Amino acid sequence: MASNPMLNRAFREEAVPGEGMMTFNGFLNKAFFLLLLVIVPAGLVWNQFYLTGNLSSISGWVFGGAIAGLILAIVTAFFKKIAVVTAPLYAIAQGLFLGGISAFFELMYPGIVLQAVMLTGTIFLMMLFLYRTGIIKPTAKFMMGVAAATGAVALVYLASFILGFFSISIPFIHSNGWIGIGFSAVVIVIAALNLIIDFALVEEGVKNGAPKYIEWYAAFALLVTLVWLYFEILRLLSKLRSR
Repeated sequence: MASNPMLNRAFREEAVPGEGMMTFNGFLNKAFFLLLLVIVPAGLVWNQFYLTGNLSSISGWVFGGAIAGLILAIVTAFFKKIAVVTAPLYAIAQGLFLGGISAFFELMYPGIVLQAVMLTGTIFLMMLFLYRTGIIKPTAKFMMGVAAATGAVALVYLASFILGFFSISIPFIHSNGWIGIGFSAVVIVIAALNLIIDFALVEEGVKNGAPKYIEWYAAFALLVTLVWLYFEILRLLSKLRSR
């Protein structure tokens, strides 16, 4: 795993003397902190929606959170050293986005949010088990395959977003037909496999004595995957419930 070029690029910088090295406990603490920063604003937006019963009352927070989250994710990916600042801001932005989206889905399909949360947690634990037992190993080919699949999904969503401005939609993938359901299921599998990369990132960083700031970057990477996984599960469940 240490020979994997993708991971080596992420952790090629040596720890700065006096600033400490990455530890698993440090990563874990930061990951929990980021999750808390997601939950609190999500709860506030959720509560605001149910107090007013008006989607427009939270639309600004939802769209603002989505745009800010995307910008912060890109910045953090390119400038890992400032993850100590951008990762918490990303978590807050995603909390605003997910709070509104979750409330909207819950209003349409009661109980769907709890189902999505439980499935997200179950998939997380399952992928951790598969990684720790060595059933799935993050080899170079595995990394390249998951990266290619993730990039393909990103391109499809980007194309769908751009075409939406011209009132053009990509057929089937957003529908509740079997093709749309199958597409969502495939995307969930790809998101779940990204968790393997996140686990390997953390393990490699600790093993190589990566600088302390990588704890924030690793926690951010894990949060990105979990947010994506949760959102895709919500989409799949809504397609199934609408049939």
